[in-house]
Amino acid sequence: MDLDEAPESSNVEDSRGMGVKIAAGGAGGVLLLVLGLVFGPDFLQQFQGQQGDPGDQAPVKQVAGPDKTSQFVKKVLGTTEAVWGSEFQKMGETYSAPHLKLFSDRVHTGCGLAPAAVGPFYCPADKTVYLDPTFFDELEVKLGGSKAEFSQAYVIAHEVGHHVQNLLGYNSRRGTMEEHDFSVRLELQADYLAGVWAYHGNKMFRFIEAGDVESAIKSASAIGDDRLQRRAGGFVHPEKFTHGTSNQRVRWFRDGLETGDAGKEKLDTFFTIGSSKDL
Repeated sequence: MDLDEAPESSNVEDSRGMGVKIAAGGAGGVLLLVLGLVFGPDFLQQFQGQQGDPGDQAPVKQVAGPDKTSQFVKKVLGTTEAVWGSEFQKMGETYSAPHLKLFSDRVHTGCGLAPAAVGPFYCPADKTVYLDPTFFDELEVKLGGSKAEFSQAYVIAHEVGHHVQNLLGYNSRRGTMEEHDFSVRLELQADYLAGVWAYHGNKMFRFIEAGDVESAIKSASAIGDDRLQRRAGGFVHPEKFTHGTSNQRVRWFRDGLETGDAGKEKLDTFFTIGSSKDL
């Protein structure tokens, strides 16, 4: 991925090494319970073993000035700002860019306390994308993803896609359908929006190089619900899907990449089709 011509965002905060420990009770306890159900008892036991007194600070690991990771993230986020600023202007709207916070171990957010094990995520309460960069290594080792930069950029663009959804009001449709079905629709739409970013971003900055698209598709395929469930227990339970199948994720990323269509009619498709299984 060639980001030489890409602008750097000023909305990135690097707080790696400043994570807070999560208390076993209250909201932290609820979060741990949910994460334990998702990632299994091994995760829960490992994380509880790292806890201290409520509100304690984790040992600080110094991050010396701007590094390659933060510069890369700033440039990727900068391209998303350029793309969505332009697309919102076409809609007659003004794009308000999200913040992105780099962290290590665990982080306090507007949506609660979260450990790095939850993976990259967007919090609509504070309009911030949270990312522990070690996720990229875990994606390669545990999920069969790619370490190529474009694959990493796809992950960031997907989370920014959730911010775009929030600004356009799609999050407000929660409660109009079953939660897992709604979640799948949001995730597939975010994959599509990541493809839209790639389409327009490449036109603006020519950052896609040979093999880049394949690496992003490999990552999208690696984190489909069906593949994750097979890895976890060998069985696939469609009724528990929250992100869509590998084929669905690849399909919608490709569609966004090939069409670049961010029009309302296209985006509404994700919520007008009868079932997320048909997307």
